[in-house]
Amino acid sequence: MKLVGKSVLLFLVLLNLGTAAPYLEITQDDITLLQLDLAEDATWQLLWNHSVTGILVSDYYAYKEGQMMLTDSHTPSFDAGLGHIPGRGRLESDNDHGYWIRDIDEPVVGNAYALRVGSEEVNHRIIHAGQVYSLSDLVAGERVILRIQEVQP
Repeated sequence: MKLVGKSVLLFLVLLNLGTAAPYLEITQDDITLLQLDLAEDATWQLLWNHSVTGILVSDYYAYKEGQMMLTDSHTPSFDAGLGHIPGRGRLESDNDHGYWIRDIDEPVVGNAYALRVGSEEVNHRIIHAGQVYSLSDLVAGERVILRIQEVQP
């Protein structure tokens, strides 16, 4: 795949530099679909369209001090399966009839989680460093693992 080829080249360049370089790796059945370098930008978003209403939901992540963290979430409304859990972040208006859940700062256990990628209508996608990567275009309906990896010198 085109995405994997560029990622492998980046991986080899980082390995040759001899520095620890964290990256977000997305795999399906132990096959690497995507690797995103987190050395300069350790944040990313997971976006998708709600499967019932089609609203755009955005979850914000960061890699901080060796830990993958869910930092914030945004939704235009609290449709099925969405909402704020008291004590888990701070709920605030987005001033456009939607909601932010700020300061969730929840560690992702094991720096990895599984995701069942939605159809093209759901369009699960990752945004990192200004680039958009559609997981639904790659593996709609399949289970993937998002995990933090580090290249050691």
